[in-house]
Amino acid sequence: MTESSSPPVAEGVPRGHGLGSRAAAVLVFGSSAAVLVVEITALRLLAPYLGLTLETSTMVIGIALTAIALGSWLGGRVADRVDPRRLLGPSLGVSGAVVALTPAVLRTTAEWAPPALLTIASLTILVPGALLSAVTPIVTKLRLTSLAETGTVVGRLSGVGTAGAIFGTVLTGFVLVSRLPVSGILIGLGALLVAGSALVEWRTRGWSGAPALALAVVAGGLAATVVPGGCDAETRYHCARVVADPDRDSGRTLVLDGLRHSYVDVEDPTYLKFTYVRAIASAVDTAFPEGEPLAAHHLGGGGLTYPRYLAATRPGTRSVVSEIDGGVVRIDRERLGLGDESGVDVRVEDGRLGLRRLETGSRDLVVGDAFGGVSVPWHLTTAEALTDVRRVLNKDGLYVANLIDHGDLAFARAEAATLGEVFEHVALMGEPADIGLGPAAADGGNLVVLASGRPVDPRAVQEELDARRTGWKIVTGDGLASWVGDARPLTDDYAPVDQLLQPYGSRGGR
Repeated sequence: MTESSSPPVAEGVPRGHGLGSRAAAVLVFGSSAAVLVVEITALRLLAPYLGLTLETSTMVIGIALTAIALGSWLGGRVADRVDPRRLLGPSLGVSGAVVALTPAVLRTTAEWAPPALLTIASLTILVPGALLSAVTPIVTKLRLTSLAETGTVVGRLSGVGTAGAIFGTVLTGFVLVSRLPVSGILIGLGALLVAGSALVEWRTRGWSGAPALALAVVAGGLAATVVPGGCDAETRYHCARVVADPDRDSGRTLVLDGLRHSYVDVEDPTYLKFTYVRAIASAVDTAFPEGEPLAAHHLGGGGLTYPRYLAATRPGTRSVVSEIDGGVVRIDRERLGLGDESGVDVRVEDGRLGLRRLETGSRDLVVGDAFGGVSVPWHLTTAEALTDVRRVLNKDGLYVANLIDHGDLAFARAEAATLGEVFEHVALMGEPADIGLGPAAADGGNLVVLASGRPVDPRAVQEELDARRTGWKIVTGDGLASWVGDARPLTDDYAPVDQLLQPYGSRGGR
């Protein structure tokens, strides 16, 4: 009897019942790309409600990785027990329906049932992520018609899946988010997945649930147009809204990811509503002679309230603004009255990179008012970043920055300690209880720090704070040192800003 030389057939997969090489690659590539699209857009959906913090990003990434691991494991186990051809359609179709419904479900939950948000958010990532991740082991099972080609098939499909994940990441981050609303991205992806499910069904004459799932996609699209929590515009970094002030016809509030970032009076740039902006104005107007034009640089733009104030009260002032979000700049021009004649030069760039381009000693004033979510971007808080601020200031220059912190104010104390490492003179302004001058416990919110190579006149600043009816106090010297305590300065190597921040109670500037 002659021994057969044909390779052993993979158990459970009859010859001729596999999947074509190109179709297999398309399914694995597309499903892997879809997982990353869901992950990145989930961050955008949750930012208005949880903040764009390290914790939020870590949570979403962790859930997505859990979904990938769970889907890969369960997909492989089920494919060994059920005809894999019967699994592809449901995996694509059900995931598509869930993805399309996600914007409406998440925003409705966030507005009407906030305690359930984390649970619902986890499910909207976990369910489609696991179903889509199950496609790779299912397709691998269909392609393994011979044990002799196991390594080739598994390795090839693994590489194709990784390439798909890379494609999904790049496409979403560099193309889709800058051109489409997040809800549109997810509804469109859901429609593609359901269409893919229908095509697979047609080819295999299998499960026939695509029509019902198509209705779910349509329902998700319709619901996304009426649920609360929508945006006037979705920029690269924010869900942005402009809210009119019912008590002031020309007043507008710029809301980014649910936080009140700026208040602008489009007819009167000298009107400063938020207390922290009045505090910044108090410090600057005290440090420099009245009406004197300044060379200023602003880290963060938002509604450009303070650059406009400087242009109005100090004619001839040259304000350069580093604002990373070009979408916010468009809103400034289209909705908040920023004109070319305002004397404000806005550059769409990262604040720290913008600092590097400035000449040494070229600025009288640097204003820090940049926020990513609920915190100052960590790379603008470190000793190295502040050393660059010190470099661009002239010998009498002033750095003034807005901070937000709550609870024990651990981040604000660390930032004050960092400023003390770089500048000879540092001061802090805020509510008396928050800066150690009041009997009540610290509640937190906005605080403003000052730093300079020359002494700060606390008495003059306090008079200005009182004149502007801020209710704030200023602390310097030993009082500030006692408030800072043993807080550790921040560096590029150690800047756990999100971890130092306490849970926040207010929503933006005051």
